Amino acid sequence: MSSAYLLEIACNSAMSAVAAQHGGANRIELFENLEQGGTTPSLGSIAVAREQLQIPLFVLIRPRPGDFHYGSVEAEIMLRDITHCRQLGCDGVVIGALTADAAIDMPLCRELVSAAGPMDITFHRAFDAARDLPAALEQVVELGIKRILSSGGHASAAEGSAVLANLAEQAGTRLDLMAGAGLNARNIANVARQTGCLQLHASAKSRRQSAMRYQNPALQGLDNDWIQTGSSAVRALRMALDELG
Repeated sequence: MSSAYLLEIACNSAMSAVAAQHGGANRIELFENLEQGGTTPSLGSIAVAREQLQIPLFVLIRPRPGDFHYGSVEAEIMLRDITHCRQLGCDGVVIGALTADAAIDMPLCRELVSAAGPMDITFHRAFDAARDLPAALEQVVELGIKRILSSGGHASAAEGSAVLANLAEQAGTRLDLMAGAGLNARNIANVARQTGCLQLHASAKSRRQSAMRYQNPALQGLDNDWIQTGSSAVRALRMALDELG
């Protein structure tokens, strides 16, 4: 019997996306630059992930690290990236933008939504950086976006569980709250219970060791290892949610 809970895995590469699919993920959010919160992946990464996946592929649209207040050049980059995602057959995009006063940037977000056309949309954790989360939720509803990824304005979804529960109640059937940030196999079930969220978002990251047999000793600052989604970590998250029903 299928679980009532949808598990989205945040993947920093096409290889991570394939590993997440093998582990039992229901949906992928693809990005690059995990160390700085994620940015838009390359066209090659998106294309290969789309070819390799049989589950929905969403792509993060974020032109740079840092805040979520964007200028005209950055807006044009995001619009073109969304167009590329449509052309490559992605199922959805993950967007978000704020004004300098930390409200949802409605004019820009309307442009991004329009560019997405028939693709599904998630409003990303720019939401958590908004000054007034209940007001921001109403703005996202006005945009016609059906999903918000949030930690309830806290560093982790576990810490923000009470806020997420209130936001989910406020949203009702108008949109879905997807709990994310800091989730692992030990806490994901509790967060699902406490928030009432039926969609959960986790990275399931693990460290991969380099296969290089020679490393130049002069390059001491170069780390040959890297971070990638682990199938076993995804499987553990999936099992924890499946036990809830």
